Amino acid sequence: MGGRKLIDTEKLVDGLYGLGWSTVKRLPEGVAVQLGRQLADVAWRRRGKGVQRLESNLARVVPGASAQRLAALSRAGMRSYMRYWMESFRLPAWSEQRIKGGFAPEDVHHLEDGLKSDRGVILALPHMGNYDLAGVWVTTKLNTPFTTVAERLKPESLYDRFVAYREGLGMEVLPHTGGAAFGTLARRLRAGGLVCLVADRDLSSSGIPVTFFGEETKMPAGPAMLALQTGAMLLPVTLWYDDTPVMRGRVHPEIEVPEDGTRTEKAARMTQALADAFAGGIADHPEDWHMLQRLWLADLTPRDGTPGTEPA
Repeated sequence: MGGRKLIDTEKLVDGLYGLGWSTVKRLPEGVAVQLGRQLADVAWRRRGKGVQRLESNLARVVPGASAQRLAALSRAGMRSYMRYWMESFRLPAWSEQRIKGGFAPEDVHHLEDGLKSDRGVILALPHMGNYDLAGVWVTTKLNTPFTTVAERLKPESLYDRFVAYREGLGMEVLPHTGGAAFGTLARRLRAGGLVCLVADRDLSSSGIPVTFFGEETKMPAGPAMLALQTGAMLLPVTLWYDDTPVMRGRVHPEIEVPEDGTRTEKAARMTQALADAFAGGIADHPEDWHMLQRLWLADLTPRDGTPGTEPA
């Protein structure tokens, strides 16, 4: 009975996402924006697990914030998160002009210089703003294809929807699970290509410990290990919204390979530098960090007596 209920729930989730992509993209932009805000406010008022976790995470980002300040931040955070979804549902219907004008990154010369160098470039981002919009801006404005990975989602049909959606925006999408992804990413980089990775939450058991807002967590080893193995540039990127329809962002300077240390030590120092760049962008725009899951090791459920081994 429990298995049947799980299957029914997965079908419902898949159906809702399908409805979003088929219906929301047909709405006028103003209507979609208002609908997103209304849905965000409803979710915020219900104070489900995601909202509570978002507030708990924001308490680390803004230490000493009052309960009222955290509540205001979480409400703004839910509105930002829902703006991401409304935009994502509508992106396939955006014109080329709308895409090019929908994102205004600072210091994009770091990316352009990297692409000209033929070294290969790794863009590493946290869960901020709308990375799908940033991605389609790269494929459209810069006319540069790239490769990324996607988390396996349940049901499988939902994962297939996400892959089809992102491939429709000009991205090459690899599944997160399986060892083949790293090799394919390395080949793309050695050919001078571009790889984009969301890299603030470890989905494996091989993450690298970092200090993030004063507490220990783990972040994916992939960005640093790819840079070490291929010689590609590693560039952090942070994204945020303001009160306009245009998303903002910044391409941070390259995280360079340390001159000394073992391969493991170099990867650890590079991943810490990546975490520090993420933390700076998140601290400046905490409401645009869409982390509704457990992140810090202190919050993760122990398994086999070892803290921090079972993600939420």
